[in-house]
Amino acid sequence: MMVIKRILKRKLLLLGLLVMILSANAQNSTYISNHKAIAIILSHTYGIPAPLILAVATIESSGGVGPAAKVLNNHFGIEGENNFVTKSGFKSRYKQYPNVYASYLDFCELLTRKRFYHKLKNNMNCTAWVKAMAAAHYSEIPEEWEQKILGMIAGIKSQAKKEPLQLLAIN
Repeated sequence: MMVIKRILKRKLLLLGLLVMILSANAQNSTYISNHKAIAIILSHTYGIPAPLILAVATIESSGGVGPAAKVLNNHFGIEGENNFVTKSGFKSRYKQYPNVYASYLDFCELLTRKRFYHKLKNNMNCTAWVKAMAAAHYSEIPEEWEQKILGMIAGIKSQAKKEPLQLLAIN
């Protein structure tokens, strides 16, 4: 009887994890579809790969539902000034934006100020961009961040191939 209970608990745990993963994937897929157009426009404007822009935004904002994304419109984890203070007096270190698009634009502007930008501009090799950003300390945990972003880029490219009507092709 105890063995059966343990097996049932494991199966329920695995089922719960599977539901969470599928839910997160659906959320990320929706987020990517909703923000693909701005990423493509900014890609053409700044010479930064659209999948890179989308991947960083998706990871850093937890698919648009993270606290900084919801409260501060910050989808890239960019630090800076904000006017938000919680009831307990906590003030976030993340920059506040008037809207999501301002966050996307600021991210691209931030990358244009990095040393690697002029070397990589119009280079659609996302891996080279991710490695350069990680080396420039975009994240506090560069190795883990790099793997998450590269995984998300692979998912974005896979999703783009499956969508029958694309606004524009994502490189």
